[in-house]
Amino acid sequence: MTETAPAVFGAPAPYDAVVLAGGAARRLGGADKPGLRVGGRALLDRVLTACADARTTVVVAAPRPTVRPVRWAREEPPGGGPVAALEAGLRCATAGHTVVLSADLPFLEGDTVGRLLTALQDSGADGALLTDADGRDQPLVAAYRTAALRHGLTALAATHGGLTGLPLRRLTGALRLTRVPDPLASFDCDTWDDIANARARIREHGYVLDEWISAVKDELGIDLDVDTGVLLDLARDAAHGVARPAAPLTTFLVGYAAAKGKGDPEAVAEAARRIAALALRWEEESDGGKNENKGGPSAPDAG
Repeated sequence: MTETAPAVFGAPAPYDAVVLAGGAARRLGGADKPGLRVGGRALLDRVLTACADARTTVVVAAPRPTVRPVRWAREEPPGGGPVAALEAGLRCATAGHTVVLSADLPFLEGDTVGRLLTALQDSGADGALLTDADGRDQPLVAAYRTAALRHGLTALAATHGGLTGLPLRRLTGALRLTRVPDPLASFDCDTWDDIANARARIREHGYVLDEWISAVKDELGIDLDVDTGVLLDLARDAAHGVARPAAPLTTFLVGYAAAKGKGDPEAVAEAARRIAALALRWEEESDGGKNENKGGPSAPDAG
């Protein structure tokens, strides 16, 4: 059964995530695909960041350092294919919904995971999956009802005497699915050309700043959303009103002050506001005081 996802609203339910990261990467010459870097971050780490609010995250692969703690699982025998790997990961899942992801999705974000979960809730289907630019199903960028996956896996194992080597379509073909079109988030890296295209795309205007900030936050272990426009405006004011080197030093001090305080986006915004006002006062002085007596807060009493 096929459907197109309706408009989605509301908060998604709690979920677990299973990330399949143990493939052979034959079209990449056997390279360690989950460890390949796009925008300075391993593909696996980018996917783990997108599902960071999962209750439990299981990575089916040999253990490796990751950007955040996860549980590790392995199909038996290793290399038994995506259905066997999914079954191994699902043993650790306890939530009613499970997000299933491949480890080679450079443009997957948390908002997309949320859309899949909400589409699953609202549709009543067994699963909600992304479709790519050509309209093809991407069952490894999807949210499923955990019970439906377990039921399907049990039926397949009984029919085929096991799960090793079975294609994923044998499982998903028996499920009621709803589709969520997303050509960007569904883009996966199967070849070196895909890797090159992903690396080039994140450096395009409109992407590069957000990508860089996300990479820095991952590297430093920071989970904080701030208004980058506020910080950029502050850096401009400091450079213009004081001196060019004041821009990076000022933004560093604002972040440090905010972290010592409440450490939330509001604290960053308040610190930035205060220092922007300070930079304006410096600029007024550099103008020889021409703007000081225009009735602003720094103007002397008339009396």
